[in-house]
Amino acid sequence: MQPMLLSTIAEAVGGRLEDAPDPHLIVDQPAVFDSRDAKAGALFIALAGNTADGHDYARAAVKNGAVAALTTRPVGVPAIVVDDVLAAFARLGHHLVRHGLTDTQVIAITGSAGKTSTKDLIAQLLPAAGPTVATPQSFNNEIGLPLTITMADRTTRYLVLEMGARGIGHIRDLTRIAPPHISVVTNVGTAHVGEFGGRDSIAQAKGEIVEALPGGGLAVLNADDPLVRAMANRTRARIVTYGLAPEATVRASDVTLNDQGQPSYTLHTPEGSADVHLQFVGEPQVYNSLAAAAVARETGLPVDRIAALLSAAATQSRWRMETHTRADDVTIVNDAYNANPDSMRSSLDALAAMARGHGQRAIAVLGQMNELGEDARTAHEDVGRHASTLNLDQVIVVGGDEAGWMQKAASNAGAHALHLPDQETALQLLRSTLQPGDVVLVKASRGVQLQELAEALLQPDPGPAGA
Repeated sequence: MQPMLLSTIAEAVGGRLEDAPDPHLIVDQPAVFDSRDAKAGALFIALAGNTADGHDYARAAVKNGAVAALTTRPVGVPAIVVDDVLAAFARLGHHLVRHGLTDTQVIAITGSAGKTSTKDLIAQLLPAAGPTVATPQSFNNEIGLPLTITMADRTTRYLVLEMGARGIGHIRDLTRIAPPHISVVTNVGTAHVGEFGGRDSIAQAKGEIVEALPGGGLAVLNADDPLVRAMANRTRARIVTYGLAPEATVRASDVTLNDQGQPSYTLHTPEGSADVHLQFVGEPQVYNSLAAAAVARETGLPVDRIAALLSAAATQSRWRMETHTRADDVTIVNDAYNANPDSMRSSLDALAAMARGHGQRAIAVLGQMNELGEDARTAHEDVGRHASTLNLDQVIVVGGDEAGWMQKAASNAGAHALHLPDQETALQLLRSTLQPGDVVLVKASRGVQLQELAEALLQPDPGPAGA
């Protein structure tokens, strides 16, 4: 964090110091929410949650080295007391961007799918152009965004911020904390369509990231998504497009998948072309990497350097086509971070490609997709029918009625599909039937917690009870 006096932070967030005998103490480390993560120079953010209140841990945070806590009441240790901790933390983030990170370019990323992978790729390209700080994991909301800002300092050249939305206005609020210089929109899909009420509403919400750009900024837009492409009309900034379309500024041609489901393609830019061989799994990663290439190009990196960096980039965030091969040559693909109809189809396609590469069996273990509203049944049935077109060896659907819609549609279309009630049943079936060389995809919405099944499949089989 850019060093700040405790008294300056209090002034910036509109708070008052309590139990702080020395207002000249310096905060120079990133903020923390977990008292166990506190270290010398940090500011502890005391949020009240459903099961725990951060105020109860302020003493522990200061004992572990935190300079002070941001609170709504005195807590017996140095504190900046405010009316609303989260709103004050947002004000701190904005103050740091405006007054501490004056030479830092803010790169903001949103989209229905792929924004975390795109962020991870950009974060691995831009250090070649200058010091870079990026959103950890998927910390893309009103808590995670200011937290990421506190990880930067005056030496940071690029601040890469993922921005999520639960409704119209959410991204606008995030861009007010950290106004972007470059905005990237990956796509407008069906994720959270039930919350938003339709794809047009999703496009309205995601486009707020483009509206926040200054006239001298840059919008990086997916040329192959009409709803994203139309966002060019919502900004005075320059436009760079990416995709497979011939008219895209940054585009890919000759896309192929190897027997591990990893894409290769030729990267084309106005400055030249180069070959890319991604380590990421799944064809959607082509789009994510093109978006990253468009941003890296803006920093002045040459196309051959961009291609080399893309080819060397590795998965950074967990449970997104995270692939591990067991000692018995069974491959587990853990893509259980989240799911929507588009990402389900893409992951199933990647599974089929991986299995075909070595003549292996392909097994899909799927759970329900959440937040689809009135489209839920149709969406689950469509995914089931898509699975049936891929000649998968088995489709195992885990969970309740919504998951069952997927299984019924797959079975009716000719697939070998089973509907199991819970993860334990699925685990026992898989442990008894998996064969060397099998490729197993595990995918569902985050709330289903199907990553637990994927991780259990990577552990040794304990054998029958009592053995």
